[in-house]
Amino acid sequence: MSKLKGKHLITTMDWELDDLVKVIEVAEDMQKNRYADKYTKLLAFRTFLMFFYNPSVRTRQSFEAAATELGGHAQFLEPKSMRLKTAKSAGETVEDAANVMSRYGVGLGIRILESKIAHYGDGEKLLREYAKYSKIPIISMAHDKYHPMQSLADIMGLRKHLGKNLEGKTFTLAWGKGALARSWSSVQAALLLYSRFGMNVRIARPEGYDLDPEVIEYTKKQCEKNGKEFFITDNQEEAYEGSNVVYCRNWTTPNAYHDGEFHKEEEVEKSLKHQDWICDERKMKLTNDGLFIHPMPIDRGNEVSDEVASSKRSIIYDVAENRLHVQKATMALTMSDFEG
Repeated sequence: MSKLKGKHLITTMDWELDDLVKVIEVAEDMQKNRYADKYTKLLAFRTFLMFFYNPSVRTRQSFEAAATELGGHAQFLEPKSMRLKTAKSAGETVEDAANVMSRYGVGLGIRILESKIAHYGDGEKLLREYAKYSKIPIISMAHDKYHPMQSLADIMGLRKHLGKNLEGKTFTLAWGKGALARSWSSVQAALLLYSRFGMNVRIARPEGYDLDPEVIEYTKKQCEKNGKEFFITDNQEEAYEGSNVVYCRNWTTPNAYHDGEFHKEEEVEKSLKHQDWICDERKMKLTNDGLFIHPMPIDRGNEVSDEVASSKRSIIYDVAENRLHVQKATMALTMSDFEG
């Protein structure tokens, strides 16, 4: 039995680095041997439950495909159609729901992002509450603070294109203008995990677009521990210069939540004023033949130009596929007797 069986994955910080490497190595083998008999019955006749507070394309598709390829079934659930207790309505408590669902499935995934919470951190609190009462693994399918599956898929992609030893490679996280008012989840998950893999970390953003101070402080300390570079700048050229991988994505300001709600329109209006904040070919030419990476969906023409997104240095589709494989590996290791 895997030592990871029954373990929750809400952020990669919950796991030892060796265990995260194990997930990626299993995922890499699953990609090579996608329909091999050793994998196709691990979750036979078992159900993975999925709570989608927010909709998704890749997340639902990849988790359903993962469960199917492991021999199981993924059940799509929308909390709005269930009798769950909220701040404004009576219903079933998290304690009761978690205990009952623990008797139906072998795992529970939860996706809850900015538009479904009143304050930053509320999504994380909800996942932690489910984890407190659940008898089955709670898996974050993206919440307001972190997106662990996306960062694992990223690292799997970087290992393929840059080599399995990522130590000393330079990662540039660049803010991009956009019309989607995106949460901090994917970019913060990237900062936490890339720094643990020994990469240099650079953050380029306009004034007013700082991320969670706790995440920034951890990333800085991890880089210091590894003897690696870390800096934050509003100079895009400085951040792109000599980089091995550029991750350009929009994210909101720290003021996106106020008066008990998420203010999307305000964020979009502020964002689109920064017209020069886009990943384009001119900036990519400053890199060390750098890769372009993005969790998708991409706001083409705002976050990144079509020329870059569709270039040979773009690994966006590889990373999108990797979501399937790292999720399969995580499910196998936490929800079955598979040891890897």
